[in-house]
Amino acid sequence: MNKKYLTLCTGLLLGTALTAQDKDSIAVQELQEVVVSDSRFQLKRENSGKTVVKITAEELERNQGRTVAEIINSKSGIEINGSRSVAGQNLGYFIRGGNNRQVLVLIDGIQVNDPSQIANDFDLRLLDLNTIESIEIIKGAASTLYGNSAATAVISIITKSATEDKIALSVSSVMGTNASQNEDNKTISNFNNAVNLNGTLSKFSYAVGFANQFTDGLSAASGTNTEEDPFSRINTNVKLGYAFSENFNVKVFGSFDKYNTAIDGFPAPLFQFADTNDESISEQLRFGVSPELKYNNGSITINASMTSIDRETISDFPSQFESKGYIVDAFNKYVFDEKLYTIVGFNYQKNETLFAEEVSDTNSDPYVNVVYVSDFGFNLNAGTRLNNHSEYGSHLTYNFNPSYTFELGKGYGKFLGSYSTSFIAPSLFQLFDGTFGNQELEPEENRTLEGGFEWNLGKKFRFSALYFNRNEENTVLFTTIDPVNFISQYRNAENDAKVQGAEFEIVSELFKDFNFSANYTFTELKEGNRVRLPKHRANATINYALSDKTSASLNYQYVGSREDTDFSTFQNIDLDAYSLIDFYLGHQFKNDKLKVFFNVTNIFNTDYEEIIGFTTRGRNYSLGLNITL
Repeated sequence: MNKKYLTLCTGLLLGTALTAQDKDSIAVQELQEVVVSDSRFQLKRENSGKTVVKITAEELERNQGRTVAEIINSKSGIEINGSRSVAGQNLGYFIRGGNNRQVLVLIDGIQVNDPSQIANDFDLRLLDLNTIESIEIIKGAASTLYGNSAATAVISIITKSATEDKIALSVSSVMGTNASQNEDNKTISNFNNAVNLNGTLSKFSYAVGFANQFTDGLSAASGTNTEEDPFSRINTNVKLGYAFSENFNVKVFGSFDKYNTAIDGFPAPLFQFADTNDESISEQLRFGVSPELKYNNGSITINASMTSIDRETISDFPSQFESKGYIVDAFNKYVFDEKLYTIVGFNYQKNETLFAEEVSDTNSDPYVNVVYVSDFGFNLNAGTRLNNHSEYGSHLTYNFNPSYTFELGKGYGKFLGSYSTSFIAPSLFQLFDGTFGNQELEPEENRTLEGGFEWNLGKKFRFSALYFNRNEENTVLFTTIDPVNFISQYRNAENDAKVQGAEFEIVSELFKDFNFSANYTFTELKEGNRVRLPKHRANATINYALSDKTSASLNYQYVGSREDTDFSTFQNIDLDAYSLIDFYLGHQFKNDKLKVFFNVTNIFNTDYEEIIGFTTRGRNYSLGLNITL
């Protein structure tokens, strides 16, 4: 079990009151993987009734040089469209048949979003992989704990924290090619660099990081005689902590992230997608504070943050947005005799942005959640939240998530199920934009039903299968009213959208130093309108330790056929299925201070189309190193 990761989780949970003594044998201890995000408590996986995907520090290290979106995209039930295209491509989060507005992103336990975005979502392009320690993904509705937008998934990102050393320095650098399938002359055009300085001095801890990326070589628009569309990004972050006593500590953070990307657009008079000189710029400034007071069997925590985002598009149709978001999440956690875990909290969120005039909305949500862990295998995670929205009044959401664990072989089996509801208010853009906004929109309401089974033998073997069924009421759609005169508006769908599917996952240590994992997702749209959503997806990874210092991995991804809209004709077109294979090789030198690694992506140079009219990446190579002092 990864002790460093468990320490991080404990710091996130701020709950040393949860340190139950482990009375099981060593063999059983291997089964006790810890999950956090589905309850906000440190629970053994066998006691969790949700489908939680963990991306560890080791897995992130094997994927250096890739983006956060690419790595998340390798997990079951998830399709992040745009992650295989030019670096500055807009990203679509299609999880369990949903879209961006139904996915909530957390950074160190605090919600992040962009009030000026159409979907009020967070842009993963702003993040650098080198600043991240681990990622947990809860699939399914989680609005009880996390509020508005947590309808299909919560992506919980934990950034790197201070080590126990007084001073520690890590440096990483990756460079590689960035070419499409038809380019034989591959030049070095992708650069990623990062520096992190951290440590602990008595009661004071600090972590300071800087990263930058520059990527060139590809045009956003596919075709011949196109110009290159470069992407550049800088990331700066600071995390400080001070422990006033064993029972009271305060953490503060600040970060600045900016990217600048050339894009292609829809110039007049034809308004058809073409190679243009458009440009998009996004700047994000975040800072916040998190004090925590511990007491016997519990803790009180306040997470408060402010985010300021400036976005600008330079094109024939220029736009500029300034937005701010404020979050205060205060909650009390209490544990009764290590069987009953309770959390009671209040979340306040304010979004504001500037269109023709400044507009804003607020959410004021009290919530309560209870986790019961019995000594006879039955577990229950249940809760409710009262969403009080400034535009739409009060809406009650709830979650009921039972599970039952029993001995099976040398491990355990687990049946799980859940019934959850979600409330999603229209974004400020969808309500108040002067061209496409509609103040008559109704809020979207979701219902999610899940049922599944898991068989777990620890590191040796784990298999899970799950069925899900989602219903969306009042789905907000971008509706073309008059295609001749290009008149469109956001409107509620007349009928409910219904999605069902199944997810299968297997993880196994086939023999010493040889690990295998695979997942398959089936997603079926029963009713409603979706594009770029594959019915079939599969991923597989083989990791092999060639020696104590050298490891290799092979990754496979299959994306089935799907529809996309051709905006030149406003007709949906079928896109072919495709498969991609990537390779990684890493070597740690004897002093453990230097690691070098090599990546090849899309080994067979597969030619495929992710989004109609846009370029995708062919076979590319990258070489990198990590230095730790």
